[in-house]
Amino acid sequence: MTDDQVFELFRRLAENDPAPETELAFTNPYTLLVAVVLSAQATDAGVNKATRGLFAEADTPAAMVALGEERVRAHIRTIGLFNTKARNVIALSEALIADHGGEVPADRDALTRLPGVGRKTANVVLNCAFGAETFAVDTHIFRVCNRTGLATGKTVDQVEAGLEARVPQPFRLGAHHWLILHGRYICKARRPECWRCIVADLCAFEPKTPAPAPLKRPRVTA
Repeated sequence: MTDDQVFELFRRLAENDPAPETELAFTNPYTLLVAVVLSAQATDAGVNKATRGLFAEADTPAAMVALGEERVRAHIRTIGLFNTKARNVIALSEALIADHGGEVPADRDALTRLPGVGRKTANVVLNCAFGAETFAVDTHIFRVCNRTGLATGKTVDQVEAGLEARVPQPFRLGAHHWLILHGRYICKARRPECWRCIVADLCAFEPKTPAPAPLKRPRVTA
């Protein structure tokens, strides 16, 4: 994919969705951090359902620690790996209180030192809460970048580095959102919907998936 094609890809995605946002529900940087930690191996819709009650009871590190691991676990038991995640939520809340005055740091290294927080989670928080031009490469973005030729790589770190090098202004802030939404709803894993993709002509993926055949209506006889 040439630089001109990269620019055109993001221009179209931006025109189609001028103000992309995460689909995780949050009210402040702390609840965003918790939501992203919970979202590993879970859908955003499933996380939002679980955190609705959790965040109503605890939306700060201090309140979460006071709530306790057992109550956190009860709120999130519909989410995969809920036992480990409940421990991490309490542990990262305690670390925020001890090391950061109860505030979420706007620093990647500080974020990744928190229990249960990896580079992808840190990048999401930096982008969504603090407006940093970061690229959080999840399974959707990894797939879209390799399929299209936008940023190819065998690891998420390689794809992230490719995005850092290739995504132009004024698209860097929203790039993460456009790519993840495109992968979630259009460039799907098993059957990409190429027939309704607005960047299909720029994409290196072959063969393009054809549109499904229309359903045949049963013949009506008199």
